[in-house]
Amino acid sequence: MQPSKQLKPAAHGFRAAARRDPAWVRWLLTSLAVAVVGVLIVIPVTHVFYQALKPGWATYWNNLTADADTRHAIMLTLIVAPSAVVANVLFGVVAAWAIARFRFPGRTLLVSLIDLPFAVSPVVAGLMLLLIFGMQGVLGPWLREHNIQIVFALPGLILATMFVTMPFVVRELLPVMEAIGDEEEVAAVSLGANAWQMFWRVTLPNIKWGLLYGVILCNARAMGEFGAVYVVSGRIERQTYTMPLRVEKLFQDYDNPASFAVASVLTFLALVTLLVKVVLERKTQGELAEVAALRQPGEQV
Repeated sequence: MQPSKQLKPAAHGFRAAARRDPAWVRWLLTSLAVAVVGVLIVIPVTHVFYQALKPGWATYWNNLTADADTRHAIMLTLIVAPSAVVANVLFGVVAAWAIARFRFPGRTLLVSLIDLPFAVSPVVAGLMLLLIFGMQGVLGPWLREHNIQIVFALPGLILATMFVTMPFVVRELLPVMEAIGDEEEVAAVSLGANAWQMFWRVTLPNIKWGLLYGVILCNARAMGEFGAVYVVSGRIERQTYTMPLRVEKLFQDYDNPASFAVASVLTFLALVTLLVKVVLERKTQGELAEVAALRQPGEQV
């Protein structure tokens, strides 16, 4: 008997055992889950849109477009986030390909370092950049002599955002590349394809949905980053204020309608990201299932 056929009765048995639980247990657990999601997610998100639109559509639009500082914060976010995403895509594809295709000394350490932003507070990440690139930092004197400014400027915002979003693309591509394997790439090389031809015609089409999935998550995290950007920005009006920082500034100035208006834009982008994430997740799972079916034609996936 094949292993996949052995697992199906076991999985069916677990589902049957779960259905034998008392009805009140199922209803209680479901109600608790819905209550937690409602209190922590649905109600706050709804409240953001309610407060933003409460003064009316005209006021809402005016809060987003009339203030020059808010317009600059929106434009700066649209520069910082895509820049960090592009850099992390380039790094993520290279790192995932190296980790998935090769076994080398320090491989486990590399994977651990890539996951480091998940463990380090964004504020600490911003402080590390400040201690490296700040005027009193390790590279501060050299940067000052060459008239290069990293912190309290656009490059610092991009570096901070890159640090906190670095793992997303790599972590989404690794399981896809490991599941697909390297047989097609080896076949392409054996047929005379060079490295670029192999990547563009074999590797990239196989990982496209996983890559897009990682890009979506990376972009969502980049647009909402606050802690690391707060430290390295210096909070200079019309220079280093991104949308999250602008929300905090408006809230501190007791301009709640404008604060909720900017926050609603970030929330809307998060909801769109969630929708795209679900679609790409289904496409990725379907593609992996097709690959597994082709490789094991005698078994059911």
